[in-house]
Parts: sequence; structure tokens; C-alpha cells
Amino acid sequence: MNYIPTIGLEMHCEVKTNSKIFSRAKNSYSDVPNSNVLPLDMAFPGTLPVLNKEVIRKALMMSICLGCQQPDEIIFERKNYFYPDLPTGYQLTQQNGKPIGINGKLMVEVNGEEKIIYINNIHQEVDTASLDHYFDYSLIDYNRSGVPLLECVTEPCIHSAEEAVAFLETMRNIYKYTDISEADTKKGQIRCDVNISLAKEDSKELGTRVEIKNINSFSAVYDAIIYEIKRQTQLLESGEENKIEKETRRWNDEKNITETMRTKEDAIDYKYFVDPNIPKIKIEKEWLEEIRKQIPMLPNERKKLYINKYNLSDYDASVIVKDKDIADYFEACIKINIEPKIAANWVTTQILGYLNNNELEITELFLTPTMLKTIVDMISIGTISTKQAKEIFFKALNEKKKPEEFISSENTQLSDEAELNKIIKNILTQYPNQINEYKSGKDNLFDFFVGQVMKETKGKANPVLTKKILTKELEK
Repeated sequence: MNYIPTIGLEMHCEVKTNSKIFSRAKNSYSDVPNSNVLPLDMAFPGTLPVLNKEVIRKALMMSICLGCQQPDEIIFERKNYFYPDLPTGYQLTQQNGKPIGINGKLMVEVNGEEKIIYINNIHQEVDTASLDHYFDYSLIDYNRSGVPLLECVTEPCIHSAEEAVAFLETMRNIYKYTDISEADTKKGQIRCDVNISLAKEDSKELGTRVEIKNINSFSAVYDAIIYEIKRQTQLLESGEENKIEKETRRWNDEKNITETMRTKEDAIDYKYFVDPNIPKIKIEKEWLEEIRKQIPMLPNERKKLYINKYNLSDYDASVIVKDKDIADYFEACIKINIEPKIAANWVTTQILGYLNNNELEITELFLTPTMLKTIVDMISIGTISTKQAKEIFFKALNEKKKPEEFISSENTQLSDEAELNKIIKNILTQYPNQINEYKSGKDNLFDFFVGQVMKETKGKANPVLTKKILTKELEK
């Protein structure tokens, strides 16, 4: 029996601002606990919230990017529940009333095919503090308390782990391209809840929904979905569908399994009501238009530009736009007149290979676009070969020195036509039999002559010029 998984995602992303959403405390990642905290973030008596306008501007920008309908006013509600990481006893949110955006959609690419993911809503909310659990006690870090969050809730329209990750990656790119967020999973700036159910292929009803809470990486989202599909499938096939409960589970990274956190017998009554301390704010159409004009070129638009204007392949363009910093590096190369296809080749092969092997971001790369241009120019004028260029590339990175420091008379390419002509003529006089065989139809001997020239010059001979002179001499 085939079972169809149906998946809905709730993606939480921290918004990038100087201060938190309702307090003047610094909004930045810190390893030092409780270093970015003011009394409001800990709900001290007598403190009142003041809304950060920049948070709302960025939230509306994301709403527009997702093709959502924006509300006519900003309203914050209290979502009431009690947990140690929530000093107020409630979370400020917008989901139940007027979200920052509704009824949106996002086109993602999955295995070379385009798919539309429908957005139920995107809303602004306030992050909680964080808890560090030890053997017999827990500690609270309030650095995260009050950090602005955007939560994007999809419709249950995703049907595979690949689609889910493609959506998350596309969302992360938009956050980074628009500078709404750094969207760094390593800093805990993105978290995701996965809702998943399985149903028979011919069934019109969805199966029992299971929620997997607070997954911190895209690879973990993928693994959790794959595991949960397998777990539920086994229960369905063994006739134990009653063991698939409406519950919240967690992903265990060490065991690579999902585990029960709590069951959901009934929906939790959060007793939402409009926060009395935050006034309603009317959204003017003029402000929305101003925000719309501030939206930069997004990944899909850049991809089309790279394909249509710079004649890149679909693959190369997709690889480059996948990360804003890589796309920016590529465009910086073009601005200093590196030919687009050459720049793309270096970026997608040598540079990305080096970054992956060394677990680096391109912003940490020592080799600047200007340094890369030095290498590319030396190839084009025949000073070095492509092989030598790669050697210099890695030497420059490993020793953190400019590429030109590795160029000398000993490692430059032999491109003097007169000298190369003399060497080739001398070599050909040593192989009369091979010349006769070549002229009688053994074309593969041409590579033999090229090899002899490279051997004689210790690999320094300009290969293009070598082939040109050899062709001319062999035709005599």
C-alpha cells in the first residue's frame, strides 16, 4: 500500500535589527549569557513596551516578498501560557488576529522542477528566553527574550522531505537577500516545527497529524521527516494506526529518531486578547509602496539575469544564487571585468570546493575578486597555464599571500613563439618514423608530440601555442 505524506511547516526566523522588538536592549548573538538584557526583557514590574518600527518595516517587506495580503493595522495579542523561559507569562504575537501577511505563495525548485508552496500566514511575534538543561538543574539566558521573530506558516501542501528543505532554503535566501535576517542556523536564528501525517493514496482524508517541535537545522528537518514517514508507514502497514497519536515529538540528533514530548488530547486554550499596552497602528498605503520599492533583486530574479544576460547554465546560476554572499562575490568579479562564464567556473568549482573542504563561508575567503582577476588575467595573456593557475590559487589561500607573489621566471609559462618553435623543430627531427605514421593517418600521435614538448619544457610550454606550431610544422 502506498501512503502519501502531507506536511505543513512553521518556520521561525529572527529579524535583524539593532535593538529588540519592544526594548532598547541589543539584538545580537552573544555567547555571554544575559549580556543583552534590560528590565523589560525579564518582565520587571513597571516596564512598558515601545514598538520598534524597523521590525515592522522588515516584517511587511517579507510579507510583500511572499505575495501576501497585508493588514490595514498592526495589532499585537497576548498568547497566554506559563513556562520558565517566558517571564511575562504570555507571548506577544499576531497569529490569531491580524497577521502581517495572509494567503501568500512561494515558488521553489525541487529536483529541477518548480513547485508552488502556499502560505497560510506570516506573523510577528516575540522570542522567549532560552533554557540550558543540566543533570539536576536548568539555567535561563534572557539574551533571546524579546528578540523579534517572524513565523511563516505554510498550508499542508508539501509532500516530501525534499520539498520541505527546498522551501526552507528559498525562505532563508529571501531573508538574506533582503537583509531582513542573517538567517544563520548555527546561531539558532532559524527554527522549524514540522507537522506531518500519512494517508492512503486513494484516501480523501488526511491521517493523524504529528508535530515535530523546534528543529534547528535543515538537515535535521530532512532526517526527521524521513524518519517520521518510515515510522508511521510501519505502524500503518502493521495495522497499528491507533498508535499514531496526535502528539508533539522532538528530534533526537544523537539517536536520529523522533521522541514523544507530550500528547495533544485537545487544543490548548491560549486565551488570546489584544495587548492593552501596545496601541493599534494604522498601515498607510504610501508606506507599503515605499517598502515595496526597497526590495532588492531576489534569488529567482538574479538566476534569470545570470542565464539571460551572462549566458550561464541553469545549473551554474542555481548554485551561485543559492547563497547571497556567493552571488555578491560573483557579481563583484563581473564588475571588475572578469568574463562571467570564467567567473562562474571559478566560483562553482575551485572556490566552493575549497570552502566546503575547509568549512568556511565565502565572507571568510582570503582570495578577493581582485586577486582572482590577477590569476585569470595571467592565464589569458599566457603567463601561466590553467594547471599553474590552480596551484597558485591554493598557495595564495593556504599561505594568505597575493597570487602575484607566486609568479617567477621559474614557474611562468613558455610563450615565446621563436623559442618554442626552435624546441619543437628539434624534437621533430628525433621522431621521423612517428611523423610518417602521423601523416599516414595515425592522428593520435599528435598528442605524443605535444607530450614530448611538455617533457622537454618541464610542463612550461604554452599548450595553445604548442599545438599551433606543431600543426604548422607537421603539415610541411
